Amino acid sequence: MTNADGQVALLEGRGHLLVPAPLPPAMLDAAAKSLDQWLGQAAGSRNLLAHPPCREMAIQLKARLCRKGLLDASSVAVQCTLFDKTPERNWLVALHQDTSIPASADGMPAVIKEGEPYVQPPIDVLQSLLAVRVHLDDCGADAGPLRVVPGSHRAGRLDPDEAQALCAAHGDTVCTAARGDALLMRPLLLHASSRAKSPARRRVLHFLFGPPGLPHGLAWNHMVAGDPPSPRET
Repeated sequence: MTNADGQVALLEGRGHLLVPAPLPPAMLDAAAKSLDQWLGQAAGSRNLLAHPPCREMAIQLKARLCRKGLLDASSVAVQCTLFDKTPERNWLVALHQDTSIPASADGMPAVIKEGEPYVQPPIDVLQSLLAVRVHLDDCGADAGPLRVVPGSHRAGRLDPDEAQALCAAHGDTVCTAARGDALLMRPLLLHASSRAKSPARRRVLHFLFGPPGLPHGLAWNHMVAGDPPSPRET
């Protein structure tokens, strides 16, 4: 088994995988600076694929993850969200799965977020997606990192009681990361985030990748495809 095959197996088995520094530091610097200028004091945004530096990051992420066999060559980026945790905005996030996508379909209920429709699709759509969280700052154990329940993405869509029971039975894993690292995760993976014990800035760009065409009459709000990736690494 190649190293790439081992990474794919880990991602599929656990539902998450840390990929060290897939993007050049200069790209991270440029994106961080431009986001500060573009968003000002806002805590984040869901619509950052419209921002050129984030679009370029999505294209480069796809190319590098495809070479590692961690993303299908036909995949497109469909969303980029900034989470900007600071000493003044030191939030927590309860245990949950990501079950809404930036898409629409006739007859499917939608919620409008930042002017765009979001729906909760059937589970087969959620299982086809991959989230990639790029850390713009170091995220140690005291910085309010993500906690995940390994393997929980295989349990289907869970209600709150089922989620808590699964976490109690199997425990969670703290996902620390260095600046530039990318945490890959399946949206159905149970995850949560505590308030930072030592508050500092912790910015994460959360990209969502999926197939260009969707079943059930669904259509993405936006797509960024990028150039065809080079051959897979071995």
